[in-house]
Amino acid sequence: MYDHIGLRVADLDASVRFYTAALAPLGFVLCSRDDSGAGFGPKGEPALWLHLHKGKAQGGAHVAFRAPSHEAIKKFHSEGMNAGGKDNGAADHRKDYSPTYYAAFLIDPDGNNVEAVHT
Repeated sequence: MYDHIGLRVADLDASVRFYTAALAPLGFVLCSRDDSGAGFGPKGEPALWLHLHKGKAQGGAHVAFRAPSHEAIKKFHSEGMNAGGKDNGAADHRKDYSPTYYAAFLIDPDGNNVEAVHT
């Protein structure tokens, strides 16, 4: 349904570090970067755009990425934590969402809720 998503970030370097680490286990890479922003996605197909915003960025968005496996979700969570993310739900089954829902949640450097999910 979506072609791409854009998030405003206050510290582009911190956000690029976080998303590079957290998205690598899901198969996503940094596709482009300049002084005003960065794009992540499958190689050559950026779908998540980070835009530098002077001043405090307005967090509160929720972005969920499909993961290829439970192991990738565990790595997403641990790598994202190591790169400055905050825990918002460790990798686990979320049977209250659906019987096969497995996910982990992180808060990125700008306060956005970032999820990796495998169903």
